[in-house]
Amino acid sequence: MPGLNPIHPRLAVTLGDPAGVGPEVVARALAGAGGFRPLVVGPFRALEAALAAVGSDLRPVPVDGADPWASDPGPGAVPVVDTGGEMPLPDAGVPSAVSGRLALDALAAACDLALAGTVDGIVTAPLSKAAVRLAGAAGFVGQTEGLQQRAGAPHVRMMMAGGALRVVLATTHVALAALPGRIDTEGVYRTIRLTHDALARHEGRSSPRIAVCGLNPHPGEFGDEDAARVAPAVMRARDEGIDAEGPLAADGLFGVIGRGLREGAGPYDAVVAMYHDQGLIPVKLLAPDGAVNVTLGLPFVRTAPGHGTGFALAGTGAARPDSMAAALALAARWAAARTARTGAA
Repeated sequence: MPGLNPIHPRLAVTLGDPAGVGPEVVARALAGAGGFRPLVVGPFRALEAALAAVGSDLRPVPVDGADPWASDPGPGAVPVVDTGGEMPLPDAGVPSAVSGRLALDALAAACDLALAGTVDGIVTAPLSKAAVRLAGAAGFVGQTEGLQQRAGAPHVRMMMAGGALRVVLATTHVALAALPGRIDTEGVYRTIRLTHDALARHEGRSSPRIAVCGLNPHPGEFGDEDAARVAPAVMRARDEGIDAEGPLAADGLFGVIGRGLREGAGPYDAVVAMYHDQGLIPVKLLAPDGAVNVTLGLPFVRTAPGHGTGFALAGTGAARPDSMAAALALAARWAAARTARTGAA
């Protein structure tokens, strides 16, 4: 990694659960990264060990979180805000209260750096919800919700990006039996709105084309949710000038999108899906190793790799950095676009 370029966006990169593959995929991804200024947040010793394990020439350098950009540490150096302190590093592959606490502390520190304007965006390595709860955070739902709460963001949505495909979810981890009750016009409209605004701000699409899936197979033929809840949300968005279409049958829609992508250009810039598997299966088929999780609605850019902690792979050297590298690249592009738009430093 070359010396830090002051015109490049600044990204805080968390190590996630240090008992998982987070430190390793961060170490591998940083080796080939460029176009941004990284600031690793997590246990210093975890990154140090990971860089050594993967044979990287990069060297971690501790910096003060209050002013991490005070000086350029030089070529090959990675600045690190050490949130581990004297806590012992957990064994690889073994989630615990210690690993959960270390992951949670890094997430909170990265969020605070972004809220303070010290960084332009954050990229979060995966953590274990079970380990975080062992650490005492009984109500912890996930990193997205944790960031939303800490940042005071009223509405957030999960986007998954794989190649040229962008899918935004109206709901996330909801049992199918409870799903119809979670779909309402305001929530679907808000998802369309956030999708439109994100693509316009960060991807330069002044009038992005958004396809909206129906909840039921063959929308209109089964149940009344699509006519009563999804269609009015689409109409409200269209009344506000958003180029949205739906509700559409998901199977036919993704077939059309797949054909368009094979021919070089998809017919839509993004898809709003009603639930987790409806939207994420196509993304992970298209980009099984390079999908990126993006949080829309935060006051800063946030991306994450599209995989979990990979405890079974931790310490084996077999973890692939593709998704983390894609998350870093996407965050850098979006943060650069945001900085250019706002004129922030």
